[in-house]
Amino acid sequence: MDQELLDEISKPDRTALVVWDVQNALVDGIFNKEEFLAKINELISGVRKHGIPIFFSKITPLPERFESRPRRYIRRTRNLNFSANGLDLAIAPSPEDIVIPKNTASMFIGTNFEMMIRNTGINTLIFAGIATEMGIESSGRDAGNRGFFSIIARDAVSSFNREAHDRSLANMERILFVMNNSEILQMWNPK
Repeated sequence: MDQELLDEISKPDRTALVVWDVQNALVDGIFNKEEFLAKINELISGVRKHGIPIFFSKITPLPERFESRPRRYIRRTRNLNFSANGLDLAIAPSPEDIVIPKNTASMFIGTNFEMMIRNTGINTLIFAGIATEMGIESSGRDAGNRGFFSIIARDAVSSFNREAHDRSLANMERILFVMNNSEILQMWNPK
Protein backbone atom coordinates (compact mmCIF):
# COMPACT_ATOMS: atom_id res chain seq x y z
CA MET A 1 0.00 0.00 0.00
CA ASP A 2 1.47 3.37 -0.93
CA GLN A 3 2.18 5.88 1.83
CA GLU A 4 -0.18 8.56 0.48
CA LEU A 5 -3.15 6.18 0.53
CA LEU A 6 -2.15 4.84 3.94
CA ASP A 7 -2.00 8.40 5.29
CA GLU A 8 -5.47 9.09 3.90
CA ILE A 9 -7.16 6.03 5.36
CA SER A 10 -5.38 5.89 8.70
CA LYS A 11 -6.34 9.17 10.36
CA PRO A 12 -7.72 8.23 13.79
CA ASP A 13 -10.24 11.09 13.75
CA ARG A 14 -11.67 9.77 10.46
CA THR A 15 -11.73 6.08 11.41
CA ALA A 16 -14.18 3.84 13.28
CA LEU A 17 -14.11 0.20 14.34
CA VAL A 18 -17.17 -1.95 13.73
CA VAL A 19 -17.36 -4.98 16.03
CA TRP A 20 -19.81 -7.18 14.16
CA ASP A 21 -22.20 -9.51 16.03
CA VAL A 22 -19.84 -10.70 18.77
CA GLN A 23 -22.73 -12.27 20.65
CA ASN A 24 -22.69 -15.40 22.81
CA ALA A 25 -24.75 -17.52 20.39
CA LEU A 26 -22.26 -16.81 17.59
CA VAL A 27 -19.00 -16.85 19.55
CA ASP A 28 -19.84 -20.29 20.92
CA GLY A 29 -20.01 -21.77 17.40
CA ILE A 30 -16.91 -20.38 15.66
CA PHE A 31 -13.95 -22.56 14.70
CA ASN A 32 -11.29 -20.59 16.61
CA LYS A 33 -13.03 -19.15 19.67
CA GLU A 34 -10.03 -18.61 21.99
CA GLU A 35 -7.75 -17.17 19.31
CA PHE A 36 -10.54 -14.96 17.97
CA LEU A 37 -11.41 -13.53 21.39
CA ALA A 38 -7.75 -12.75 22.09
CA LYS A 39 -7.30 -11.01 18.72
CA ILE A 40 -10.52 -9.01 18.78
CA ASN A 41 -9.78 -7.81 22.31
CA GLU A 42 -6.25 -6.86 21.18
CA LEU A 43 -7.71 -4.82 18.32
CA ILE A 44 -10.34 -3.13 20.49
CA SER A 45 -7.72 -2.21 23.09
CA GLY A 46 -5.37 -0.80 20.45
CA VAL A 47 -8.11 1.22 18.79
CA ARG A 48 -9.28 2.66 22.13
CA LYS A 49 -5.78 4.02 22.81
CA HIS A 50 -6.24 6.32 19.82
CA GLY A 51 -9.74 7.54 20.67
CA ILE A 52 -11.25 5.83 17.64
CA PRO A 53 -15.01 5.30 18.00
CA ILE A 54 -16.22 1.72 18.35
CA PHE A 55 -19.59 0.55 17.10
CA PHE A 56 -20.91 -2.84 18.21
CA SER A 57 -23.57 -4.35 16.00
CA LYS A 58 -26.11 -6.55 17.71
CA ILE A 59 -28.49 -8.96 16.03
CA THR A 60 -31.93 -7.92 17.17
CA PRO A 61 -34.46 -10.31 15.66
CA LEU A 62 -37.76 -8.90 14.60
CA PRO A 63 -40.85 -10.49 16.11
CA GLU A 64 -41.32 -13.85 14.35
CA ARG A 65 -44.38 -12.67 12.43
CA PHE A 66 -42.46 -9.74 10.93
CA GLU A 67 -39.16 -11.49 10.24
CA SER A 68 -38.34 -12.29 6.60
CA ARG A 69 -38.80 -15.89 5.50
CA PRO A 70 -35.12 -16.29 4.54
CA ARG A 71 -33.96 -15.09 7.97
CA ARG A 72 -36.46 -17.39 9.74
CA TYR A 73 -35.11 -20.30 7.69
CA ILE A 74 -31.48 -19.48 8.52
CA ARG A 75 -32.28 -19.15 12.21
CA ARG A 76 -34.03 -22.55 12.21
CA THR A 77 -31.39 -24.42 10.20
CA ARG A 78 -28.40 -22.97 12.07
CA ASN A 79 -30.04 -23.71 15.43
CA LEU A 80 -28.77 -20.46 16.94
CA ASN A 81 -29.53 -19.91 20.59
CA PHE A 82 -31.29 -16.59 20.47
CA SER A 83 -32.39 -16.75 24.07
CA ALA A 84 -31.71 -13.59 26.05
CA ASN A 85 -28.22 -14.80 27.01
CA GLY A 86 -27.44 -15.90 23.45
CA LEU A 87 -28.05 -12.40 22.17
CA ASP A 88 -25.84 -10.79 24.84
CA LEU A 89 -22.58 -9.33 23.63
CA ALA A 90 -19.63 -11.57 24.51
CA ILE A 91 -17.41 -8.48 24.89
CA ALA A 92 -18.70 -5.70 27.08
CA PRO A 93 -18.75 -2.31 25.36
CA SER A 94 -17.38 0.60 27.33
CA PRO A 95 -19.65 3.56 28.08
CA GLU A 96 -18.38 5.58 25.11
CA ASP A 97 -18.97 2.73 22.62
CA ILE A 98 -22.14 2.64 20.59
CA VAL A 99 -24.32 -0.48 20.29
CA ILE A 100 -26.43 -0.58 17.16
CA PRO A 101 -29.32 -3.04 16.98
CA LYS A 102 -29.74 -4.34 13.44
CA ASN A 103 -31.85 -6.85 11.56
CA THR A 104 -29.85 -7.48 8.38
CA ALA A 105 -26.36 -8.50 7.26
CA SER A 106 -25.42 -4.89 6.47
CA MET A 107 -24.56 -2.22 9.00
CA PHE A 108 -26.14 0.32 6.66
CA ILE A 109 -29.64 -1.13 6.17
CA GLY A 110 -32.25 -0.14 8.73
CA THR A 111 -29.84 1.68 11.09
CA ASN A 112 -28.61 5.23 11.68
CA PHE A 113 -24.98 4.11 11.36
CA GLU A 114 -24.24 5.86 8.06
CA MET A 115 -25.74 9.12 9.26
CA MET A 116 -23.65 9.00 12.44
CA ILE A 117 -20.34 8.34 10.70
CA ARG A 118 -21.00 10.90 7.96
CA ASN A 119 -21.91 13.48 10.64
CA THR A 120 -18.45 13.03 12.19
CA GLY A 121 -16.47 12.88 8.94
CA ILE A 122 -15.48 9.23 9.28
CA ASN A 123 -14.32 7.76 5.98
CA THR A 124 -12.52 4.58 7.06
CA LEU A 125 -14.20 1.59 8.69
CA ILE A 126 -12.37 -1.32 10.25
CA PHE A 127 -14.49 -4.47 10.44
CA ALA A 128 -13.97 -7.24 13.00
CA GLY A 129 -16.33 -9.92 14.31
CA ILE A 130 -18.54 -12.79 13.18
CA ALA A 131 -19.21 -14.09 10.51
CA THR A 132 -16.59 -13.31 7.90
CA GLU A 133 -18.57 -14.51 4.89
CA MET A 134 -21.83 -12.98 6.02
CA GLY A 135 -22.11 -9.65 7.83
CA ILE A 136 -18.40 -8.76 7.64
CA GLU A 137 -18.15 -9.23 3.88
CA SER A 138 -21.55 -7.74 3.06
CA SER A 139 -20.98 -4.68 5.29
CA GLY A 140 -17.42 -4.20 4.03
CA ARG A 141 -18.61 -4.31 0.43
CA ASP A 142 -21.59 -2.07 1.23
CA ALA A 143 -19.25 0.46 2.87
CA GLY A 144 -17.07 0.54 -0.24
CA ASN A 145 -20.12 1.03 -2.45
CA ARG A 146 -21.07 4.02 -0.29
CA GLY A 147 -17.64 5.67 -0.62
CA PHE A 148 -15.96 4.50 2.60
CA PHE A 149 -12.62 2.74 2.87
CA SER A 150 -13.12 -0.74 4.34
CA ILE A 151 -10.40 -2.52 6.28
CA ILE A 152 -11.06 -6.12 7.30
CA ALA A 153 -9.12 -7.19 10.40
CA ARG A 154 -7.96 -10.60 9.12
CA ASP A 155 -7.13 -12.08 12.52
CA ALA A 156 -10.13 -10.53 14.31
CA VAL A 157 -12.86 -12.04 12.13
CA SER A 158 -14.24 -15.58 12.30
CA SER A 159 -17.01 -17.91 11.22
CA PHE A 160 -18.75 -21.18 11.91
CA ASN A 161 -17.11 -22.57 8.78
CA ARG A 162 -13.34 -22.29 8.24
CA GLU A 163 -13.56 -22.87 4.48
CA ALA A 164 -16.19 -20.17 4.01
CA HIS A 165 -14.11 -17.82 6.19
CA ASP A 166 -10.98 -18.43 4.07
CA ARG A 167 -12.87 -18.02 0.77
CA SER A 168 -14.41 -14.79 1.99
CA LEU A 169 -11.04 -13.34 3.01
CA ALA A 170 -9.64 -14.28 -0.42
CA ASN A 171 -12.61 -12.56 -2.13
CA MET A 172 -12.29 -9.43 -0.02
CA GLU A 173 -8.52 -9.14 -0.60
CA ARG A 174 -9.33 -8.38 -4.24
CA ILE A 175 -11.61 -5.41 -3.51
CA LEU A 176 -11.06 -4.26 0.11
CA PHE A 177 -8.11 -3.80 2.44
CA VAL A 178 -7.50 -6.97 4.46
CA MET A 179 -4.89 -6.45 7.16
CA ASN A 180 -3.64 -8.17 10.31
CA ASN A 181 -4.10 -6.46 13.68
CA SER A 182 -0.39 -5.63 13.78
CA GLU A 183 -0.62 -3.83 10.42
CA ILE A 184 -3.74 -1.93 11.46
CA LEU A 185 -2.33 -0.83 14.80
CA GLN A 186 0.98 0.12 13.18
CA MET A 187 -0.87 2.73 11.07
CA TRP A 188 -1.15 4.88 14.22
CA ASN A 189 2.21 3.91 15.72
CA PRO A 190 4.67 4.46 12.87
CA LYS A 191 8.30 3.61 13.51
